Amino acid sequence: MKKYLFLPVLLAFLGLWLLQGCLKDSFQRTYTYTYYKPVYKTTAEVRGNIKSNAPQNVERPGKIYMYGSYIFLNEIDKGIHIIDNSNPAQPRNTGFIDIPGNLDLAVKGNILYADLYTDLVVIDISDPKNAVLKKTVEDVFPHRYYNGYFTPDSSKVIASWERRDTTIRDKGDADTWLKNNRGGIFVDYAAFSQNSGIPSMQNAGSAAVAPYGAGGSMARFTLAKERLYTVGLTDLTVFNIANAQDPILTAHNEIGRSIETIYPFKDNLFIGSQSGMFVYNIINPDHPVQTGQFSHVQSCDPVIADDKFAYVTLRSGTACQGFNNQLEILLINNVVNPSLLKVYPMTNPHGLSKDGNTLFICDGADGLKIYNATNLSSLSLIKHIEGIETYDVIAYNSIALVVARDGLYQYDYSNPSDIRLLSKISLSK
Repeated sequence: MKKYLFLPVLLAFLGLWLLQGCLKDSFQRTYTYTYYKPVYKTTAEVRGNIKSNAPQNVERPGKIYMYGSYIFLNEIDKGIHIIDNSNPAQPRNTGFIDIPGNLDLAVKGNILYADLYTDLVVIDISDPKNAVLKKTVEDVFPHRYYNGYFTPDSSKVIASWERRDTTIRDKGDADTWLKNNRGGIFVDYAAFSQNSGIPSMQNAGSAAVAPYGAGGSMARFTLAKERLYTVGLTDLTVFNIANAQDPILTAHNEIGRSIETIYPFKDNLFIGSQSGMFVYNIINPDHPVQTGQFSHVQSCDPVIADDKFAYVTLRSGTACQGFNNQLEILLINNVVNPSLLKVYPMTNPHGLSKDGNTLFICDGADGLKIYNATNLSSLSLIKHIEGIETYDVIAYNSIALVVARDGLYQYDYSNPSDIRLLSKISLSK
């Protein structure tokens, strides 16, 4: 009896072994890469093209800056759009300044300051249709280094990234498939860093005082007291711009970690980080001194301020690592020891701006929210503009300039009870 039972069992195991062998021999797999390869230009070529070129479509908008009748809009890692906003109802895209690696900008009078990866470029925009590069200050933004894996030729710059979609077919067994299944995005790491500008697979302010323009709350560049202040991931850098065309580096200080934004108000700089808000006194403009701090849970953190209060948005997300989505209003009568006044829940807040008693919050995919901020202990929602995914806003002189996922919007809020859309510059598909 045992002999007859053993034979079927043996045959079953033999069949499984043969089947496994057949599977190994005939298994096929397909995987697809979205491949990004850096395109290089020489430093001379790049600098020679920092001028007013033909207008380009807006594709990946970043930071914004307003000065006079012009809007300067960053195209992430490519340069700056020049938009004539003489008529906010009909803005005109009039030119583009090619600046590879550009993320931030600021304007003093007729001079535009911008980053080109690790360098600061100084551009004369007396005639925005004929911008002229005046000076380059090299190696002042160490957090923008992009030679992470291989050191590129120092005479060359990554001007753009070339996308290639590649499908590969291969054979293999099930074990190999489970261990080595590949696909998705591949980047040629001839140049890479957190801020290197590898294209994303997802489309991921205050009143100006002459001669300075107005920047958004997500800015890493700001102007105050004849100085250009910039923040990197861990540092605060100061440039003396008394001679606007000839900025001089006067200080570079390590101030913390995960620094994100900077905002000036009177004698103070309000610096947002993922762990809290820092207040730096600039009575001596070349030597900022930390005077206060307000800590919060890990989260992304743009900040603006006025005479008595600071306004901070916290949001969750992969890069931010946190889980809080809220607006915090802080008392800063005593900047040495800011205290929490009120917390308002939000959806995924980003940039914000305030003009008088009107407060604007870019709440990510939940749109633009406008509040009556007369009583900060009880904000009153005036209008909720839904259907747009908002990133940053500048509210000035009854015009709200909003950067969103699908374009650049302008709203007239001269009558807060009847806020209306003036114009939209749509993104190129």
